Amino acid sequence: MPARSFASGGPGARSAPNNLRRLREELLLTKAELARKAGVSALTVARVENGLECRVDTKRKIILALGLQPADKDKVFGLPAPRRSAGAAGRKAAVAVGSRSSGPGRRT
Repeated sequence: MPARSFASGGPGARSAPNNLRRLREELLLTKAELARKAGVSALTVARVENGLECRVDTKRKIILALGLQPADKDKVFGLPAPRRSAGAAGRKAAVAVGSRSSGPGRRT
């Protein structure tokens, strides 16, 4: 069943970036609290936060549990907002480390 492996995060699962974790944390809610308010399982919230697709009904429940309107769906399930912390500086450091030239004592 493709739908089951898709819903359970199996090999057919697709990733869909979203802002759910950020919004939940801004409201100081745990996964369990959001799940309770939305009428879904905490596992479902975790899966959605990790980018797995879910049913439209589940999205609607989560949006309403966050205190938003269905028209605000793009705030939750659109592309994730860019991170503000250590953004460019962290990426530059990672590139610099990965692009070291071979110096003394290094074999190429």
